[in-house]
Amino acid sequence: MAFRARHSERAFFRFLRQSTPLSSEVCTVAIAGHRRVHPSAAGYIPMASNVGEHSVEVHSLLLRYPITKRGENVMNDDPTAESILQVGLGFWPSKVLLSAVEMELFTDLAKGPQSLESLQGRLGLHPRSARDFLDTLVALGFLLRAGGEYSNTPATDMFLDKHKSSYIGGMLEMANQRLYGYWGHLTEALRTGQPQNEARGGGVPLFEALYADPARLKSFLAAMTGVSHGANMTIASKFPWAGYKTFTDAGTAQGDLAVQIALANPHLSGIGFDLAEVGPIFEEYVEKNGVAGRLRFVAGSFFEQPLPKADVILMGHILHDWGLDDKRMLIRKAYDAVPEGGALIVYESIIDDDRSKNAFGLLMSLNMLIESTAGFDYTGADCQGWMKEAGFRETRVEHLIGPDSMVIGIR
Repeated sequence: MAFRARHSERAFFRFLRQSTPLSSEVCTVAIAGHRRVHPSAAGYIPMASNVGEHSVEVHSLLLRYPITKRGENVMNDDPTAESILQVGLGFWPSKVLLSAVEMELFTDLAKGPQSLESLQGRLGLHPRSARDFLDTLVALGFLLRAGGEYSNTPATDMFLDKHKSSYIGGMLEMANQRLYGYWGHLTEALRTGQPQNEARGGGVPLFEALYADPARLKSFLAAMTGVSHGANMTIASKFPWAGYKTFTDAGTAQGDLAVQIALANPHLSGIGFDLAEVGPIFEEYVEKNGVAGRLRFVAGSFFEQPLPKADVILMGHILHDWGLDDKRMLIRKAYDAVPEGGALIVYESIIDDDRSKNAFGLLMSLNMLIESTAGFDYTGADCQGWMKEAGFRETRVEHLIGPDSMVIGIR
């Protein structure tokens, strides 16, 4: 089924209202957000938080029933190849965006609009490629063009300018430098179950190489902050922190989750727990955000030592790195570290229980196949089951933003 351009937004509005528990206002926002990016590109939908807890559902529906430009009918039951081609050739727009990030195009344009000739010279673009490259970014919704000059969109200006704290391009830089090539071996991974990253060629494993290079480690941890910052802020405001006094962020990385919790809850004090090499990076970030008096770093490995005791233990984007036995072990360690009434919060791109809607979570699990020997992503029901096995008496799943949710266990 495809929703055609003439009257298609009205038709899809009715479809959303009938198929989801979304309000009329939220349905309108969802469709308007889709239209702003591209009226026919269901693969480029800004679904981070503007449709609340049902963002994953709406994103899935828009992927399944794309609004298209061609034709006159409101709905057409004939199958089309459009969504197949959009996904099958998805590496085209992906590499265009990644190359733009690599060349720091959006950082350059944050200074102000520029002409084709100016950008061609500053970025070192060949005359044959320059106009097509920049206009492709316009068509994809990543640049604006007016009066012969190119400029950032509000989103690329906020999230892809290296000089802003909201920069998420570090993750895209890593994708460009590493993952884009490694995903070319997905078929081999699917057939062998073996990682396809540096380990495939006998190279130094990623994390071993990262922890041996302080500058590279700092850049990597900052990239992780960029992609998790929104979810961190949501956890800081959404979880009922009033009933707790202390927390431990296990695998804290740069420390943004701990920082956001401390900023939003002045009565709390917390610990960032990670390998010793992370300590200086954590402490610098905490100091920069003005919460050094309530947050401290504890060095250690959660495989080799107990977790520092606290009222609440948090694990953000941690469990999916490891196999089932390690997942269960880490949850048991969290259970042992909290008091009666204490909580464990696990968050990442939790797959929906039907394993049919959160495509990002499922793709992340395939990324774990590429990157690790045993890691995988999981459903909320899976995690709740592991928590109950460990002894947690109450569990629940709550959506955060975009594809991310948190699973909460109460001892």
